[in-house]
Amino acid sequence: MFFRRKAETPAPAEESRAVPPRLAPRSPSEAIKPVAAPPPPPRTRRERGGMLSVLSGFLTLFAVLAVASIIGIVVLEREATEPGPLPEDKVVVIPRNSGVGEIAALLKREGVIDQSFLFELFAYLNRQRGPLRAGEFLFKARTSIDGAIDTLIEGKPILHSITIPEGLTSQQIVQRLNENDVLTGEVTEVPREGSLLPDTYKFERGMTRQQLINLMQAKQREALNQIWSRRSPDLPIKTPQELVILASIVEKETGRADERTRVAGVFVNRLTKRMKLQSDPTIVYGLVGGKGTLGRGILRSEIEKPTPYNTYVIDGLPPGPITNPGRASLEAAANPSRTKDLYFVADGNGGHVFAETLEQHARNVQRWRQIERSRAVDGPVDRVEPPPLPGETRGDIPAGDGLSSHASAFTEDSTGSSTAAGARRAGAARSRAFDASEGTPRDPLRNRTYDLNSPKTVPALRPQ
Repeated sequence: MFFRRKAETPAPAEESRAVPPRLAPRSPSEAIKPVAAPPPPPRTRRERGGMLSVLSGFLTLFAVLAVASIIGIVVLEREATEPGPLPEDKVVVIPRNSGVGEIAALLKREGVIDQSFLFELFAYLNRQRGPLRAGEFLFKARTSIDGAIDTLIEGKPILHSITIPEGLTSQQIVQRLNENDVLTGEVTEVPREGSLLPDTYKFERGMTRQQLINLMQAKQREALNQIWSRRSPDLPIKTPQELVILASIVEKETGRADERTRVAGVFVNRLTKRMKLQSDPTIVYGLVGGKGTLGRGILRSEIEKPTPYNTYVIDGLPPGPITNPGRASLEAAANPSRTKDLYFVADGNGGHVFAETLEQHARNVQRWRQIERSRAVDGPVDRVEPPPLPGETRGDIPAGDGLSSHASAFTEDSTGSSTAAGARRAGAARSRAFDASEGTPRDPLRNRTYDLNSPKTVPALRPQ
């Protein structure tokens, strides 16, 4: 007998591949244990493309460089903030148009820093703070590179000052500027008389003289405009230039701050009455011009000598200023004292005594002559009297017919004309009426410590 074997149905391929044959448990405890999960299928490894490798390498390099830069900046800042080699404070002049490398080399030569390359590098890293400035700077002792750069960027250069006293002519002012060795350049043309404002000016090393002249002219225009705008409404002067002319006469007539407005009032009253001003400093300016001082007393013949500036001869104001008046004299001329004074004469104590009438003035002149005579008698025959203080005028008789605004003074001239009899002993060569403050401690050309910020005081004259 033949038996046909029953055909077996094949199992699905996934089942035969995924499920391993299950063995019969060998014990009940093993039967209740869970069946282990099948392992994950193996991953197919793909090869990287070329661009991905380049990007990865670039990011890695960037990260390394960033870390190195941070470390370098930290080290650089530490080096730049270390105390420098400078043993004590020192002034260094940085020339104009100097590059960073030139500045670094200069500071190294001066002993401010010892690493010029580090200075250049740190200055480059700090360029957003501003450029390095030229000028004259003070570097503190042991200053660091960072401190030196900070000084050149944010520090203020050293400022020098020059004082221009009131009462100097433009020519004298230019002479004073030429004597200053901190200023540079030349003044191409002497400024117009009265166009400069006397004051103390501060400037950096390297400023040109012409730049300072321009600054003084700008300050004068500014001050004149302000003062002219608040002038007294009844002044007998019509233009700002006439105000400067009057102020220049007031400036040369008195150095006393408390007398300026009253002296200005005398000249304003005379202008109003159409009287001659008869001011000695105008005689001097007519003779010597911008030189400013005569260097001796005024001669009788010079008082009567016609010049465009001689207010003993001309009517009204001279054609231009006789000096550069200060702000105080401009203020006095714009707002003079309201008095009836027409005359004044020296009082022997550095000031003046004023009078409304000719009779009062004559008595004041006689009193002044007595002071002069007493000094002449007490002193040696051949002595030369000390020159007067600013604005003081000395004399034995008024000029002309005695109607001058103040006692004019003069010396014996070559023609043999003499001063009033009995004023001095025969043969006593005494120089009188020196202009302004020439030869005295208040002479602005001699006194270099003249301070415009201090009150002006005039010492009393004492018999010798």
